[in-house]
Amino acid sequence: MSEARITVEMTDGVANVRLVRADKMNALDDAMFQALIDTGEALKADKTVRAVVLSGEGRSFCAGLDTSNFQKMAAGQAGPSDRLLSPNRTPGGSNRAQHAVMVWREIPAPVIAAVHGVAFGGGFQLMLGADMRFVTADVKLSILEIKWGLVPDMGGIVLLRRLVRDDVARELTYTGRIFHGEEAVQLGLATRVCADPYSEALALAKQIAGRSPDAVKGAKRLFNLAADADQHAILLAESVEQAQIIGTPNQIEAVLSSMQNRPGAFTDA
Repeated sequence: MSEARITVEMTDGVANVRLVRADKMNALDDAMFQALIDTGEALKADKTVRAVVLSGEGRSFCAGLDTSNFQKMAAGQAGPSDRLLSPNRTPGGSNRAQHAVMVWREIPAPVIAAVHGVAFGGGFQLMLGADMRFVTADVKLSILEIKWGLVPDMGGIVLLRRLVRDDVARELTYTGRIFHGEEAVQLGLATRVCADPYSEALALAKQIAGRSPDAVKGAKRLFNLAADADQHAILLAESVEQAQIIGTPNQIEAVLSSMQNRPGAFTDA
């Protein structure tokens, strides 16, 4: 990349990930797509990462697809659709654009999105890729693709069906209407409304990073599985995760530190 799109700062197991294309409201151009994928894959491979905060610099979290792409579409220069249908997909089934969102669900550690300004279209889908979403009261959110005659195609349908009722997802998708923080919480699309989502997300990430990483990552695997698996598979997975954790040094340290009322001294596998 000729220009940075994302910065990452690591502190005590917390990865502070910032979209830094502030002059374009962190809009998604080709370099941003690649930076999201590269950053997500690097965090997946880093065993010292215990929690992630994903945010945007400047006025907004992410304004969605760069408007230059829509100008090309208006001129009949949308580009080859075979990129969307490429057989080169991830093990999870994503094409390149989808992987820029879904990779955040694949990171073993929890991801918290701190969202302000706007999160439209692809930016909204990126927000959904996080485990939790902290938003301002006045944030503007929209599944905006319908405005451009498009459908959400960055994992949005997969993620929406896990968060809201089917009719709600359809209404938001068919209309592209803009809604705000309190409604997002009521619908299940945001976790909480905050005066300062970034600071609160960092505080929660620090708290999570102080827990046993084995248990936290095991819990995320269970929640990821639970979205699609049946009851028998989930119950078995709970047992497998617990059997792998119980009696290990980190689990014993969790018990000792709790009994002694002190911070846990955990190690990364």
